[in-house]
Amino acid sequence: MPLSRERVLRAAVSVADSGGIESLTMRRLAEHLGAEAMSLYYHVTNKEDVLDGVVDLIATEINEVVERIDVPADGADWKKAVRQRILSAREVLLRHRWAPGVFETRTNTSPAVLRYYDALLGMMLAGGFSYDLAHHAMHALGSRALGFTQELFDPSGGGGATDQAADLAEMAGQFPHLVGMLTEIAHDDPDSTLGWCDDQTEFEFGLDLILDGLDRARERA
Repeated sequence: MPLSRERVLRAAVSVADSGGIESLTMRRLAEHLGAEAMSLYYHVTNKEDVLDGVVDLIATEINEVVERIDVPADGADWKKAVRQRILSAREVLLRHRWAPGVFETRTNTSPAVLRYYDALLGMMLAGGFSYDLAHHAMHALGSRALGFTQELFDPSGGGGATDQAADLAEMAGQFPHLVGMLTEIAHDDPDSTLGWCDDQTEFEFGLDLILDGLDRARERA
């Protein structure tokens, strides 16, 4: 099968899915395709171009999924429609766990991402939002609108359970409230997250808080 830009980008997604984004190099990509590394440059400029392309590919996959959702967004139904759309986008990202980190690093906005946000905005307008309130809503949702959240920090530092316990004990005098929280709250399945604390329960908790607040603002407007 001859090489094409789409084939190269789909191969890049496959490499990242199997080994993480750190495993994605031009040489590894060429090996995966059974081609010479130099032949890739007829279709992609460099690795940054590959990363831009895979973001567009993942966002297109999200659009294909959410556009199959048949939930009306008129009036008060906007919240249910937007919520289902966001959680469906998250399901796509859970299949590509490396993708949120790549989304965050891009300086060029993918047309597919813009298409996603445009449809989300359309649902809010159908629900009775003004452009001004919808603008505030987009800022409030942030990356959560695409199905992931940007974590403030990772308290684990990548160490094991014993190291983390020792670190917390050492920090207790300096940061008693944070250490108290981190000691008491633990997630049963950290592998199910897109970030150190971005599991499904926490994600939906934050999403529902934002959507409930936006709905009250919509009703007051």
